Formats: sequence, structure tokens, C-alpha cells
Amino acid sequence: MNESMYSWNNLIFGFYPYIALSVFVIGSWIRFDREQYGWTSASSQLLSTAGMRLSSNLFHIGVIGIFFGHLVGLLAPYAIWGTIGLSSLGKQNIAMYGGGFLGILCMIGGAMLMWRRMTNPRVRATSRTSDIFILAWVLITLGFGLATTFTTAHHAAQGSADTMMALAQWAKSIVLFSPKPELVGSVEMVFRIHLFFGLSLFLLFPFTRLVHIWSFPIGYLTRSYQIVRTKRRIAQ
Repeated sequence: MNESMYSWNNLIFGFYPYIALSVFVIGSWIRFDREQYGWTSASSQLLSTAGMRLSSNLFHIGVIGIFFGHLVGLLAPYAIWGTIGLSSLGKQNIAMYGGGFLGILCMIGGAMLMWRRMTNPRVRATSRTSDIFILAWVLITLGFGLATTFTTAHHAAQGSADTMMALAQWAKSIVLFSPKPELVGSVEMVFRIHLFFGLSLFLLFPFTRLVHIWSFPIGYLTRSYQIVRTKRRIAQ
């Protein structure tokens, strides 16, 4: 890697993660404090329900699965995998097949949502530029993520999990505030592009409808049963 590429690698994978995450946290906080009327998923389901349920479910199931898969796969201590008897190659295969499956679900759902947003006149008329932009950015990120599975499959065929190990070590170094961007400098370009787009999602997050993720109704899962009574007489 020449000096120029080395400098860019350090900037993108050494400093940029902290810039993106800082904007993610501080920007979300400021937006919640100052623009709560815009803190919404801006759902267009009332305008048109055609294909909405299927596309939305596929997209959200894929996104949630991919997020937690990355979180656990990259940050969980290796000792945990050894405890359950899972080798690095085994973990890589789970990430490759599981991530690929979830990525395809998400890509199909996202493409359907994009098609609906661009071709349905009522939905298109109420769409903001940021709505289309962020969905396109997610789809591009997904595309590069799916592309990495082919490279990972090639590594697996050679019995190597070095790239997966390097990426996991890099992610942990970022979390521990001891960045090691050189770990990313040794992996294929498709992984680096995917990482850049993925990190940029955190940077873009506060300025788009994605902020509604913070308002996930966790309490809904443990709510009390509702008692519903009717005024109509029930035949005996």
C-alpha cells in the first residue's frame, strides 16, 4: 500500500468511524430535542397498501437480522465461540450463509419499497429527497455486502478465515478506542467499500427518517392485555 492509500485508509477506518458515531449520537439527540414533530417513520401505508406489508416485512426482518448478526459476529469475544465448539471457519460459514440469506430478504424488500416509492404517484408526491436517498444508500450498502459473500466463499474454499478475523479485530479496536486501521488495509476492496457505506449510514442517520428506530416500542412487548367492551347486546 503506497503512502497516499495508507493515509486514506487511516482516515476512513481510523478516524471516520468516530466522526460517524459522534454525529449518530449527538445528531439524534439534537433532533429529538428540537424537531420532535419530524421524529417519525413517515409511513406511506395510508396512501397505498398494495405490496406494502410484504415488502416492509422482508426489509425490516432483513435489516434487524443483519444488524444483530454484525453486532454479535464482530464484537463477541472469541472465547464464546470456542466454548460452544465453533471454529473460525464455522463462524465464517454461519455469517456467509445467514448474512447472505438475510441480505437477499432485505434487498428484495428494499427494492420493492423503492419501486413503490418511485412509481406510485401518491407515494412519490409525498416522498422527500432524503427518503429516496437513504433507501438507495441502504440498497447500495446491501449490494456490496452481498458481494462480499462471494469473496468470503472463495476464502472458505481455501480454508481461510483470516479476513473475517481481521475485520472482527478492527471492529473491537474501534469500540475499545484503540483503532487499528491497518487491519482493514489488508482486506479486499469490496469489504472496504462495504464498510465505508455501512459507517456512513450512522453519519446520515440523524438527518433521515431512520431516527424512528430509536422509538421502537419495546414496552409493547410486555404491555398488559387490553380489555375491550362493546355496547352491543350479545345474544344469549
